[in-house]
Amino acid sequence: MNFLSHFYFDQSAKDPHFILGLVLPDLIKNAHKDWKIHPQKHEELFLADKAHQAILNGWKKHLSVDKFFHGSDFFQHHTHQIKELIQTWLINSRVWPSFLAHISLELMLDSLLITENLVSVDDFYQHLEKIDRDKLKHFLVLNQIPNPEIFFQFYDRFVDSKYLNSYRDSHQISYALNRICMRLWPQGLEQETQHKLNSSLIQYLVVLKSDFRSIFNQIELQLADSAKC
Repeated sequence: MNFLSHFYFDQSAKDPHFILGLVLPDLIKNAHKDWKIHPQKHEELFLADKAHQAILNGWKKHLSVDKFFHGSDFFQHHTHQIKELIQTWLINSRVWPSFLAHISLELMLDSLLITENLVSVDDFYQHLEKIDRDKLKHFLVLNQIPNPEIFFQFYDRFVDSKYLNSYRDSHQISYALNRICMRLWPQGLEQETQHKLNSSLIQYLVVLKSDFRSIFNQIELQLADSAKC
């Protein structure tokens, strides 16, 4: 799931460090594609500090939500349908249709959460603006991130631009997809391909709108059940 979909499940939480943890796996991946950390495997490193514990708890929640989402029939069904819809436009592209279908679904879910007034983008960014940067830097160092400054350069751009607000406009989805693709394929998507993808995905957004709340309801139940164990 994407940023706002992770935020959805805990938008009433008060601790900005927990909110940060909910999205930190994706922030780190976007800041540097080669960084891979696993703080959940070294929990003892973060027990001495409340902010670190909150970040770790948010991180673990992120992993749980992604596990339930990617293992769902909803995910399998819609990524297959989207792939069938868009693969014609990618015949001459290096971009994998399965990858683009996966990312498209996640972006569309975030878009629907905004347009259906199920999350507040402003609240999300306000949490990220309140975090203790020294605590976050120490968390990154404990996870052996070699250059925390690189992360903060990305983080500041992410927060200052409030880019997720652009998801209100469904026409921006293909633009966002192209930006993501360019991290793996620097040439990105051709302009004509972006236009065709956008038309197809806007059509599919209508289909998804009738069904998308079911996956959030399902994951909420799964999270509740797992908390009982």
